[in-house]
Amino acid sequence: MTDAIAILDFGSQYTPLIARRVREQHVYCELYAWDAPVERVLALRPKGFILSGGPASVYEPGAPTLPAYVLDSGLPVLGICYGMQLLAHNLGGAVAPSAKREYGPAVIEIQHSTFKISNSIFQALHLPSVKSDISNLQPPTSNLKLSVWMSHGDRIERLPPGFTILAHSDNSPIAAIGCAARNMYGLQFHPEVKHTPQGGEILRAFAVDVCGCAPTWTPDNIIEQSVAAIRAQVGEGQVVCGLSGGVDSAVTAALVHRAVGNQLTCIFVDTGLLRQAEGEQVVQTFHQALGIKLVAVHAVEEFLGTLHGVTDPAAKRKLIGEKFIRIFEREARKLGQINFLAQGTIYPDVIESAGTGRSGAAIIKHHHNVGGLPPDLGFKLVEPLRNLFKDQVRQVGQALGLPQRLLWRHPFPGPGLAVRILDEITWERLETLRAADAIFLHELETAGWYEQVAQAFAVLSPTTRSTGVAGDASKFGQTIILRAVVTDDYMTAAPAQLPYDLLTLVSARILNEVPNVTRVVYDLSTKPPATIEWL
Repeated sequence: MTDAIAILDFGSQYTPLIARRVREQHVYCELYAWDAPVERVLALRPKGFILSGGPASVYEPGAPTLPAYVLDSGLPVLGICYGMQLLAHNLGGAVAPSAKREYGPAVIEIQHSTFKISNSIFQALHLPSVKSDISNLQPPTSNLKLSVWMSHGDRIERLPPGFTILAHSDNSPIAAIGCAARNMYGLQFHPEVKHTPQGGEILRAFAVDVCGCAPTWTPDNIIEQSVAAIRAQVGEGQVVCGLSGGVDSAVTAALVHRAVGNQLTCIFVDTGLLRQAEGEQVVQTFHQALGIKLVAVHAVEEFLGTLHGVTDPAAKRKLIGEKFIRIFEREARKLGQINFLAQGTIYPDVIESAGTGRSGAAIIKHHHNVGGLPPDLGFKLVEPLRNLFKDQVRQVGQALGLPQRLLWRHPFPGPGLAVRILDEITWERLETLRAADAIFLHELETAGWYEQVAQAFAVLSPTTRSTGVAGDASKFGQTIILRAVVTDDYMTAAPAQLPYDLLTLVSARILNEVPNVTRVVYDLSTKPPATIEWL
């Protein structure tokens, strides 16, 4: 069984990043609500706990509390921000409002004496690279300064018995604490965000050096475990997998095929909601190149009929998800007895749909892969990517030998272009959006920008109409919004700073080549507060 860390979520916006950063150190972890059932958490058999940050104050009535099993387990604990304060509060320390709130970059000084403490989470930071064996390291001769990211309004005023101060900053006399005897540590700052450059090394030191986790959660290891899990779940059963043309469903299909071979039949549904020429590419890749059994279904009229008159984005997603399921069910009957449905659900899908059980987590959007199957459907779900972030999915796909052009294709939502048209879906609007999107992606590829951005696409706003001029006549047309973002994990994203000349070229081509479009704009929103997709 893979060594693992359990992360308890106390409500911080950064909590999902903790899971990502720990996994980057090739250590498996899972995220749980702070009040999740003890049996569910301990079923992971964790070798340590990480307590996340959160917006509450530990001394306020009704604030999230530290589950008793964390301290009773005797396992190592790392508290981050609220998690550190909660640890101190429960062990006899004192937490109070800070005279000055601290949000943003800061510099901490790690005490010279810290490096003499056995298993300190800071011991390896003065080295050029992190090493798991730190028993023979020589401590530095002076305090070590470290750039970090702070986000807190409270601070520890009195240490719990047995703890020492490991680091301080100008505004935080107690920026990090530790008790080597109990393998417990606390950080006032956030090691999981990029603004703490050496945060990954700190998390690795805790997971590997303090908790003793073996850093073996690599793509090859993930494949091996996934294949074994799929075989154990499926047995002699038959599996269908819906291909959407995206990376997630492609890697899911390849994993399931690796596990059960011809027990898998892929179903590709032409919904009419796909990008330009995408259907032909999917059929060529999976049927001809990879030799996976594939059934192609033409269902354009079915989907357009289902979506007729629908404008609400959540309703679109649910209707499309239901239609997919029913088509799978129909095609499965033609194939014989089908027991399982394989889906490309990934970790951000689960988190954004509040599917991890995060206490108080808001549903950001309803994902068609998340939320359970209709009760009358006989399929059981196979979701081998459910615990992976997008970059891990690509790494697994690469290890499985999938083509690079498929792996680095930009993500595409399961509901397709239906969530990129900001109103009712019609064939004319789909064709308009397809043409504009193809121009945008073509020019990004030509200019060498396609692989520099994580995701790029066009959005059609049919109801945002404006006056344009064609020749000597005026016309009233629709608006195309261009969206391109840079991100590592898709939990946060920033608008790509595309060259102005490139945007001007794309805009000119769309206005000249795509009928009924009179305006092109570029989306500069970050995630959060916006999402990457518009709907």
